[in-house]
Amino acid sequence: MRFNYKPDISVILPTFNRANYLEKAIRSVISQTFSNWELIVVDDGSSDNSFETVAPFLEMRPNIRYMKHKNRKVALSRNAGIQASFGRYITFLDSDDHYLENHLASRIALMEAMPDTALLSGGFLCDEKTMVKDCRDITQLIHIRECILGGTLFGKRELFFAVDGFRDLDYAEDTDLWERASTIFAVKKIDNPRSYVYQRANDSITLKY
Repeated sequence: MRFNYKPDISVILPTFNRANYLEKAIRSVISQTFSNWELIVVDDGSSDNSFETVAPFLEMRPNIRYMKHKNRKVALSRNAGIQASFGRYITFLDSDDHYLENHLASRIALMEAMPDTALLSGGFLCDEKTMVKDCRDITQLIHIRECILGGTLFGKRELFFAVDGFRDLDYAEDTDLWERASTIFAVKKIDNPRSYVYQRANDSITLKY
């Protein structure tokens, strides 16, 4: 039965020791107004009770899957989810973030209204004071709205395979993918609708790097 499953959207949720955040993130996918999705939770070697948090959702929803591997960091965890996905479109959700209920519906509508566009980024809510290190000069801080936020990437399946997914970088692997994709595909950065909620956890890479 699974081999015939063709969701429109695959949501890849990488996580590492974020059990306290996971339930909110997963529930935000379940609450979407758009229903033809699959969610792949990629556990990057958590030592907390992440699986126990996810397990009830696995029993409840056949379109939610869980996979776990030894700690490889976020880029390779996203790639593992991409490889396991079935969707025509692929998108992401960081485990400390969540979607507003119209997020997936709004993104697929944008993509289908712009058939030549292969990848979207942006359209998020955040603390407007959030500053992060500039990936081109880490001694400088820039506003997060100047960045490519990995969780907001929403693209055609073939794009992610054409660029061989994310590269295993310590920082700004999402910007790197965006720039590589933009050399061979049409990409578009959007400001609205702001339906992805970015919340920076205390152990976020944007704080620790």
